[in-house]
Amino acid sequence: MKFEILPIGDSYSEQAIDLILTIQQKEFNIPITITDQPDLLQIESFYRKAGGNFWGAFVDHELVGSIALVKFDERAGAIRKMFVKKEFRGKEFNIAQVLLEVLISFCRDNGIDDLYLGTITVLKAAQRFYERNHFTKIAKDELPALFPLMSADDIFYHLNIR
Repeated sequence: MKFEILPIGDSYSEQAIDLILTIQQKEFNIPITITDQPDLLQIESFYRKAGGNFWGAFVDHELVGSIALVKFDERAGAIRKMFVKKEFRGKEFNIAQVLLEVLISFCRDNGIDDLYLGTITVLKAAQRFYERNHFTKIAKDELPALFPLMSADDIFYHLNIR
């Protein structure tokens, strides 16, 4: 199965919302709505304008995965919206891994040395994925002051890519 990773903008908002909300609400029963994540309605102004980006993974023109970077400081960014549709997860597809590598490569090219992210206790596979990729679990009070906190997140990670 072939897939491609492309930067996406506002024209993909509807597909991104559909992908992400389905996983959050139906698969993991996380009580979160589009109202809680208005960034999905303004991908270009929220992610790109400040120096970040938003990527989609496509299989036969269908959006099956996403990852985004919020640049919140001169040399630091936050990973957001890391989701892969259930039937495209796992090592045999490797979509999540390639999405993360595209984001890290973008960071290296753009002088971002430190990556942070927040996730939720229930997302065990996500935690294992980040730990396999050398992210270190940190306490909430170790996050940089400017880190864009999401209310649902209760577990945090850091990776220095220098």
